[in-house]
Order: sequence, then C-alpha cells, then structure tokens
Amino acid sequence: MPRPTIPQLQSRVTSGEPLVMLTAYDSTFARLAEAAGIDFLLVGDSVGMTLLGHASTVPVTMDDMLHHTRAVVRATQNAHVVCDLPFMSYHCGEDEAVRNAGRAMQEAGAQSVKFEGGARWSSFVTRCTDAGIPIMGHIGLRPQQSSLLGGYPAQGRTAEAAEQLLDDALALEAAGAWALLLEKMPVEVAAAITQHVRIPTIGIGSGPHCSGQVQVMHDVLGLDENFRPRHSAQYADLAAPIREAFARYANDVKARSFPTDKQSVNGGDALAGFPMPRPPRSSSTLL
Repeated sequence: MPRPTIPQLQSRVTSGEPLVMLTAYDSTFARLAEAAGIDFLLVGDSVGMTLLGHASTVPVTMDDMLHHTRAVVRATQNAHVVCDLPFMSYHCGEDEAVRNAGRAMQEAGAQSVKFEGGARWSSFVTRCTDAGIPIMGHIGLRPQQSSLLGGYPAQGRTAEAAEQLLDDALALEAAGAWALLLEKMPVEVAAAITQHVRIPTIGIGSGPHCSGQVQVMHDVLGLDENFRPRHSAQYADLAAPIREAFARYANDVKARSFPTDKQSVNGGDALAGFPMPRPPRSSSTLL
C-alpha cells in the first residue's frame, strides 16, 4: 500500500483509531518499523543523542537531518515520514526557515516537516502551508530550549501555562498545521487540547487521550541502559544481548575460532603451484 496521505491520517481522528508514530534514523530500523505497521516515522533531532553522541539536540544540523531522512525514506514505501527542523534551522528569518522546510521535502523526500514552537510561529506555518509544505507543530516541552529550561521539565503545570498551550495549539491549527505533537504536559491539558482542535495530536509523556502516540525507538528497544525516561514504555531489553554478541565475536577472533572454512573462500586446485603462506610467526620468533 502507498504511504498514507495527510487527509487519510487526519480522518483517523474522526474514526477514533489511534495513530502510531516511532522515531527512525536509518534504513534498517525504518524498514523494520514499517513492516511492524507503524503509521508514520519521525526522523527526530533526537538523532543527536541516540546516534551522534551529543548531550542534547542543539548541535544537530540541517545537513544531519537531511542525511538521516534520506535513509529512512529510501528504506520505506508505506510509512509517512516526518523530518524534524533542528535548532537554528528556522530561527534566523522566515525566508530561510521556509527554505529549510522545503529542503526536507525536496532534497530528503519527507512527507511532512515538524518544528518546535507555539503561536508566535503562526506566520511561518502559514507560509509553509501556502508553499505546499505540510507542517506538524510541537508544543509543550521543547527540547531545543533545554538550556533555558535547565533540563527537560514538564510544561503547562499551572492554569496560566496550560491556557497558553491551548492558545498555541489553536493558533497553529488556524495557521494550517495538520497535526500537533504534545510533549510532556499534564494529562488534563493534553486531553483539553485534543478536544478543542480538529487535527491529530500525537502525545509523548502527555497521557492516553491524544489521537496517537510517539516514542523514541531506542527507548522502546531498551538500547540505552543509562537512560530510561519515565514516559517511555520499554518493549525489549536489547542492550545486554547486543553487548554479549559483540563480546562473543571479539572472543572468537582472539581465539582464532572465527572465521572457519564456512566463512572463508578456498581456491582449491585452481591455485595449484601458488606458494602456500608461511605459518604465522609466534611472539617468541619475533624476539
């Protein structure tokens, strides 16, 4: 089946069928996620921490995002692929912001673009929509602001802050955003936003009342033993067996039990007369 269109995804809000989103950053895991029935894949700027070794999303560049989005798009046929706009890719003027959003589609093949921001970014959303660039908004906790926030605290925990989040959601919807990602806000606030907007809401750490949910792939698979966020559900514990497999491989190489004839090419009679290799020198003969 072809990739789901935005109207098809939006129609799920009316039918009540939850949307499933998962992050993906490379072709191998994108292919597996699509085969599992994931509706759409988010190439998140979380790639900075999951794959690139950064302490936050801030160092991730537009070129990083295009590189990883291309890999996910090439590997899939049925999933709707969303590319994150990274830090400083849309902050230095609206023209540059729209241009970078367009690059995600034109150069990387994304079907949608996500950015972090509220009502003050409405004109950017409208310009993108007018240009044919589908925009997913991201409100609540905005990880690109972690330096200002002193970490990753939940947002909307007072009546005033909750009202601002609702205003942000309604403004982005009015500006043309086709969906909203709601991160780390009280269950009641996410439920109210979902009730007041007509577009899908995708929650992460925001309770069960959103139109769908998104999780970071590495959290779902238990790949990081040192980081287990409270809002994630771990469906596998792969770090230990992967480490064990690597250790077994290393031990086999050191013991010269790998490779065996099964993993080697033998020339046979075709190499008759070719000088046979000398036996490996031991450490004692090198002295």
